[in-house]
Amino acid sequence: MKQPAKESKESQVLETVTDYTRFYELPAPAHPLLTLIDLRPFSSAPAGPNRPELLDPVVLGLYTVFLKRNLNGPLYYGHHTYDFREGVMGFSAPGQIFRVAKELDTSRLSGWMLVFHPDLLRHHPLAQKIAGYGFFAYDVHEALHLSAPEEALLDTLLLGLRQEYERPIDAFSQDVLVAQLEVLLHYANRFYHRQFLTRRTAGHDLLNRFEALLANYFTPDSARPLPTVRHFADELHVSVAYLSDLLRTLTHQNAQQHIHHALIERAKHLLLSTNLTISETAFRLGFDYPQYFSRLFKRKTGRSPAAFRTEGWLQ
Repeated sequence: MKQPAKESKESQVLETVTDYTRFYELPAPAHPLLTLIDLRPFSSAPAGPNRPELLDPVVLGLYTVFLKRNLNGPLYYGHHTYDFREGVMGFSAPGQIFRVAKELDTSRLSGWMLVFHPDLLRHHPLAQKIAGYGFFAYDVHEALHLSAPEEALLDTLLLGLRQEYERPIDAFSQDVLVAQLEVLLHYANRFYHRQFLTRRTAGHDLLNRFEALLANYFTPDSARPLPTVRHFADELHVSVAYLSDLLRTLTHQNAQQHIHHALIERAKHLLLSTNLTISETAFRLGFDYPQYFSRLFKRKTGRSPAAFRTEGWLQ
């Protein structure tokens, strides 16, 4: 008996994208790697045997960019619960986990969701560049609040995307779609940095709390693990990417650079005020290997720890 032909990768991708539209019996996507979903049918879709529950965790295998209005209730994102009434525009990368709560109210929901497969970006610079857009790693409660002109601009960009992917596919389709998608992401990046500035009071409050945590981290005289950005992000209840982007906007340094600065200042204090050896100083600061400490110290100060200890007393 003749074996059926193996399903092509493109058809598998189309099946993945179609899963997002099948839930509310929306039309199949016109393009195998990208589709734009109108969220208004979600508000009126009737319950019934053809409408499965979304109470079980769902691992998203696609990139999503979504703008929602009037969605009320909690959404489980990873291991956290967020009230989805906050925020307007959000982003998620492949591999993130979502789960919807029973009490989520979609009766007045509107907006859109742009869904695209990583293969759309293959062989394009955006495939590597997209990792630099930190907002794909932001938590749900760190969503982007748009002004009316910003929302109108995005609607215009999405209209262009829709018109392109509804055209018959040709040799230029993927290049044009990726170029338009990159423009949309550039604007999203601009709008997020605008939000950091317009919400400067809240941003500076987070900065002050971060600086206090950083200072207190090095206060005890006993050794502590080497501080990480993840540690401070968890303490502040924000994502690593959001913390670094906010600090970069307000101070022109990311979270890791702030940590390194505090680490070096603490090292200088220990080198000049104690009799600890270089190795003991490194262990006190949390380094597992003294050579890593010496390398970082010299890179940041231009001198080795030993040279600083000797020359520091002479200054």
